[in-house]
Amino acid sequence: MKYRFIVLLLAISVPACGLALAAERPNVVLIISDDHGWADYGFMGHPQIKTPHIDRLAREGLAFDRGYVPSSLCCPSLASIITGLYPHQHRVTSNDPPLPPGLAPRDFHQSEAFRAGRDVMNRHLAAHPTLPKRLGELGYLSLQTGKWWQGDYRQGGFTHGMTTGARHGDQGLEIGRKTMQPIYDFIAESRAARQPFFVWYAPMLPHEPHNPPERLLEKYLSVAPSPHVARYWAMIEWFDETVGALLQHLDEQQLAADTLVIYVADNGWIQNVDRPHSAARSKQSPYDGGIRTPILVRWPARVLRPWKEGHLALSLDIVPTILHAAGSPPDATLPGVSLLDSQALARRKAIRGECFTHNAVDLNEPSANLRWRWIIDGEWKLIVPDPRNEPDRQIELYRLATDPHEQQDLAAREPQRVAELRAKLDAWWQPAPDR
Repeated sequence: MKYRFIVLLLAISVPACGLALAAERPNVVLIISDDHGWADYGFMGHPQIKTPHIDRLAREGLAFDRGYVPSSLCCPSLASIITGLYPHQHRVTSNDPPLPPGLAPRDFHQSEAFRAGRDVMNRHLAAHPTLPKRLGELGYLSLQTGKWWQGDYRQGGFTHGMTTGARHGDQGLEIGRKTMQPIYDFIAESRAARQPFFVWYAPMLPHEPHNPPERLLEKYLSVAPSPHVARYWAMIEWFDETVGALLQHLDEQQLAADTLVIYVADNGWIQNVDRPHSAARSKQSPYDGGIRTPILVRWPARVLRPWKEGHLALSLDIVPTILHAAGSPPDATLPGVSLLDSQALARRKAIRGECFTHNAVDLNEPSANLRWRWIIDGEWKLIVPDPRNEPDRQIELYRLATDPHEQQDLAAREPQRVAELRAKLDAWWQPAPDR
């Protein structure tokens, strides 16, 4: 596939790294898709899937088609989005605590050991300033909806929320699938209080269960290679409809111009044709099928003029981007850059990430849970397995410009390039030795 994008940047008279971009701070809506393949959008060239509302965001704002998340699993990915830190920094590396031998996952989720483990994970996140906490210091009200793993929404610094403590998000998971009203009510409350708002919209869509409305499933059954794929495609269109409802509400309330909307998926997904689950080399993997996602930034009041396409972007950029737009001083502790800063984007040559075990081995030592580290430098991608959890895997090298689906491993042919990229990866983060 070939993709063409018109990517936009700020047209402002102050430097892109300046502190204040507007006299008043923008409202912020963060849309997070759940288990969504990087090519499964209309604007990314998919021949069947219809996503007109997400396509609109890509058309009206910055469209980073080479966007990535550092880790291809829901809980650590979301923790990185809300802190702006890598999993090895915030230490929420896995979905769940260590699984005791002989205990089934379903029983484990109801056990005291599970609750104690999740408390440790929650404390790890609470040790860092989350995006809602930072925005609260700037006068924002904030709403949590959808996926949220870290206990009660207040632990994340949200002033309002739906989730009170269950693993995926309990009542928060009704957003999108059953209702959008909590968001509309929160926006009205924020406007009445004359305070800017931040909305975390992370519905469990298109995440399993793949149970789309029948009207959408019928559209795809005749064109998809199997019913399993048809259900997944229909889930994506269902999710896109909820994005459209949210954008329409901003339009109706005359808030769109001064609202910064950012879109990202928490991790990738490749639908298994024969089974109702993911295929290999997608979720939980270091391949682009697991870690690549479009990242979209729309701010009609400020994003105005065209810019070239092709910059690498990382979900860790979301926190510095929102803080930049809100006029907060740059924070050197954050590894990401503002996607509104053209100079920072031009300087970036490489991005890095890490994938960990689904259940942690050690809740306090990220290195013990590591499966892979990866680096993308220009058009090249290196994947380095950790021998503790991936003892049978070898280093892999791909040239993404000509092999976007990573079918041809070039590590044996390019030993010098492997060594150079490995040195850059080790200089970023080298795991602690096995204890």
